[in-house]
Amino acid sequence: MNRCTTKLIIMALMIAVLASSGLAQQIIKIGVVNSQEVLEKSAEGIRVLAQLQDKDKRNQAELSRRDQEIQGLQTRLNTQRLTLTPEALRNLTTDLQRKQTERNRFYEDAGQEMNELADRLFQRIQNELLPIIEQMGKENGLDVIFDLGKSGAIYFSPSVDITADVILRYDASKAPTKK
Repeated sequence: MNRCTTKLIIMALMIAVLASSGLAQQIIKIGVVNSQEVLEKSAEGIRVLAQLQDKDKRNQAELSRRDQEIQGLQTRLNTQRLTLTPEALRNLTTDLQRKQTERNRFYEDAGQEMNELADRLFQRIQNELLPIIEQMGKENGLDVIFDLGKSGAIYFSPSVDITADVILRYDASKAPTKK
């Protein structure tokens, strides 16, 4: 069980204990936000996803180019093996191995770079969303707001979903201000 899920379970249990004991005489107001939906539907989220997809397409194109280069060397090696001098054969084999190693390194480096970029961009969005969500919680008198993407909620009433409002406010916060 990951740390976030454990925290959410503990928080839910604490709320249940408080609600069932005489300590909490008021009704606890809960809100939910679907962070995945915010990412997919907000203007900034769409821009970030497009940026990641563009980077992935460029990486795939580079991998494809490298694969074609390797395939060309393999074809040349297979078709000319009997006619090449031992030195030319050794050079071609070495070149093929070097290209394969470079391709594999590029693949690993590009994957790590994509993960780091995605983490950085998603963290920035999350940092921008938190004050908006906190403000909405205060304005609506909510005691707790769960992220549906992380809570594992099976059911919730649509009346507690503030995702659409979060998207509207987030988009408004990113809109250029007119002077």
